Amino acid sequence: MSAPALAATAQPMLRNALDGLTVIDFTQIGAGPTCTMLLADMGARVIKVEPPGGELGRGLGPAWIGDDSALFHGFNRNKLGVALDLKSADGVAVARRLVATADIVVESMRPGVMARLGLDHAQLAADHPRLIYCSISAYGQHGPYAQRAGVDGILQADSGLMSLTGAPDGEPCKVQAPVVDVMTGYVACMGVLAKLARRARDGLGGHLDVSLFNAALALQQSSLTSYGADGQLPQRIGSAAPYSAPNQAFRTADGWIMVAAYMPERWRRLCDVLGQPGLADDPRFATPALRVANRADMVAALTAAFVKHTTDCWLALLQDADILCAPVANYEQVLAHPQVAANRMMQSVQHDTLGEIRMPGFPINSAQENALPARPAPARGQHTEAVLAELGYGHDEIAALSASGAVHCVVPAARPQAAPPVTATA
Repeated sequence: MSAPALAATAQPMLRNALDGLTVIDFTQIGAGPTCTMLLADMGARVIKVEPPGGELGRGLGPAWIGDDSALFHGFNRNKLGVALDLKSADGVAVARRLVATADIVVESMRPGVMARLGLDHAQLAADHPRLIYCSISAYGQHGPYAQRAGVDGILQADSGLMSLTGAPDGEPCKVQAPVVDVMTGYVACMGVLAKLARRARDGLGGHLDVSLFNAALALQQSSLTSYGADGQLPQRIGSAAPYSAPNQAFRTADGWIMVAAYMPERWRRLCDVLGQPGLADDPRFATPALRVANRADMVAALTAAFVKHTTDCWLALLQDADILCAPVANYEQVLAHPQVAANRMMQSVQHDTLGEIRMPGFPINSAQENALPARPAPARGQHTEAVLAELGYGHDEIAALSASGAVHCVVPAARPQAAPPVTATA
């Protein structure tokens, strides 16, 4: 079935699963915005609250799309944008009024900041017992590191993840993609959805404590469990897997190919395809454990064969033999990948002034969900006036708040326009 036909027939859709729910987003950069973007992708009305000068993520570049970083655009689609100065009493008063309308609050301030503003879960829950409140921080709300700030790279280092990445005898390497931020966002979204399911049963919200540190540890489920079993510190081994071999990238005549042929039957077929059937019965490589123990010798023997032909040549031969393999693709090759097109995973978002912006789309039922249009990330304070009008503020009040700097509006209008719904089905 073609992707368009799939999109038309598969129902119900996740893109309207959270219709009717309002999320107030006090987050910035990567982890929190990932969580709230996912909620927006599933139909929630997400109102992003930024300081008047914009959140930190707008300035993280290159690359740039217009005046803002590509990172900001990639984490903030489908949201409304409101700019408030939470250092001012009037800005906090607006925020409190906004939160009173919410089903969900997601914040990524340092622990204690929201309490000083009167916007933490403990102070809001008495009046809003159904409120689901998610706090995202570097190390969590409690414990000796609770007050420490941290970003993706710091947590990659402190969680042990960076000790795993890189070549043998080389320096530790950060995963360039902010995997801890994104993982934390997905964990936070999972927690919010679980709380929503619980609230449907008992009518109560609650507080979620989500940290980059915990998410980074969860990323290392296999490695930390292995260390707990044998007490052996993992070593950097490049692209190889510590628990199986061959399961790594090999140099070819024109690039690299990733091969996973550690299963006994695939190991033997690999040796045949490479023209080295004797390796399959070599006592050094007779079992999976022996291939791991003698990895260096095995890699030397396999590399000598792989460098004789191109990546495409090996892909054809290995795939024909049902051996798991893939090219080590760059982003140009990824964007041309036929499965990316089939899954509609690179979504085009149309911006009124910036034109088409391409980014990874929603990853579940992607061919169906990404067939629908998405809204671009909001400009700084783009919907401030419209959202405040919905809260009951009059035009003169909004103008006064804007003049004092408590709020920022893109262009004050004579008559505030209603904020558009965010859902893709609108």
